[in-house]
Amino acid sequence: MSDDEKPLDPEAARQVAQVRRLMMIASATTFLAVAVVLGVIGYRVFHIEGRVPQLSAARATLPADAKVLSTALGDGQLALTIETAAGIEIRLFDAHSLKPAGRVLLSREP
Repeated sequence: MSDDEKPLDPEAARQVAQVRRLMMIASATTFLAVAVVLGVIGYRVFHIEGRVPQLSAARATLPADAKVLSTALGDGQLALTIETAAGIEIRLFDAHSLKPAGRVLLSREP
């Protein structure tokens, strides 16, 4: 305080203290909200659920004369429709490891 200022009366001093307390609460709340938002953004950047998995080397073997007609991917399986000398065949593979999961031979009726 400078020399020409009068001290506040008790009621005004109480109201100034109350305003300061409310400003401190508002500042702390704002700081906490900004920290939460930055924390959520940081978590989402470093822990993305839909991350593309690392590709691994896998090989599915088909007969030498096989001609791939179509492919489909679903439920963790890869389906290949191929044409061979024996007829049309559907081969199922695990989509991640390409291990054989099933085989359906579609033969022609005589």
